[in-house]
Amino acid sequence: MRFLWIRAHEYKIWNDKFASVMEHGSYQDQSQATFTLTDEDHTLANSIRYILNQDPRVSFVGYSIPHPSDARVNIRVQTTGDPAREVLKDSCEDLMLLCKHVTNTFDQAVAEFKSRPKKPVTESMDTSP
Repeated sequence: MRFLWIRAHEYKIWNDKFASVMEHGSYQDQSQATFTLTDEDHTLANSIRYILNQDPRVSFVGYSIPHPSDARVNIRVQTTGDPAREVLKDSCEDLMLLCKHVTNTFDQAVAEFKSRPKKPVTESMDTSP
């Protein structure tokens, strides 16, 4: 007999934004589970899927959106033995670090662009005689 469980979690993901996560899994095999993220769409789901695919502990990952009008994402994670919850948590932390790196790189590029001296415009774009 398989015993299934559902756990509800709430994680702080960015400043004051919280994500509600529901976990569906089995007591006997914690290496596979399905996580339901509420109020999310393809943007976060595909990013998490990409990061999870980079992890050598993951044997399968996929996501689905049950219905286009339902702001909910199901992410299925199967690992090589580690608890799926821990692997997903690590991947979310990796994704946050990646996002922080992209933000910092972008902010540095903008600051560098703004600090360059402006070149005077010498030519007119009007080519009529």
